Amino acid sequence: MKVGTRAPEVEAIRLGRWLFAQECAFLRGVTSLDGLPPVDLPEVAFAGRSNVGKSSLVNALTGRKSLARTSNTPGRTREINFFDLGGRIVLVDLPGYGYAQVSRTQVTAWTRLVRDYLRGRANLRRLMLLVDARHGLKPGDLDMMAELDRAAVSYQVVLTKADKVPKSGLGALLEALARELASHPAAHPGIEVTSARDGAGIDALRAAVAALAAPRSFG
Repeated sequence: MKVGTRAPEVEAIRLGRWLFAQECAFLRGVTSLDGLPPVDLPEVAFAGRSNVGKSSLVNALTGRKSLARTSNTPGRTREINFFDLGGRIVLVDLPGYGYAQVSRTQVTAWTRLVRDYLRGRANLRRLMLLVDARHGLKPGDLDMMAELDRAAVSYQVVLTKADKVPKSGLGALLEALARELASHPAAHPGIEVTSARDGAGIDALRAAVAALAAPRSFG
């Protein structure tokens, strides 16, 4: 625990660690809206460009090496995957947008599926928008943010691969992101900075997700 950390922050981190230590079970992968699981639990979705490191981050959060498929080939997530975390929240792994080694027809189908999911899922509490810290916001990210604003879906930027960026560059990026987010009505003002490689920011992101879980007693 770092010096000066407030008690509520310590408790939030503790709850986040406890939640992500629970069983995380694959529910289903869907390619159409009629395959969506029942609306029983709050959901937190993870989205980002195809090469942003989404699967690696999900695996780091859950402490499982192969919960979400990782690959050197971007675009391997080809359906919406749902994972039940301890019966308190569902993690939703969305297909990556942008570069992917698949047909234009398939990309169009993914885009439509994700758009329909985002617009119609009443129990979606927040979307974690993953952005590569080395590159900042790209056109695809801005398009997604505009889509989320229109759908009134709360979203929060999560920087990935922060270990590959010097602190000076990271500081400048955070300032630029804060200015951009201020102009987006559905954006959460907080920005999480993470690295699946060295574990930086993982506890803070766990805490953010735990705060959105079903209001049952935690361990």
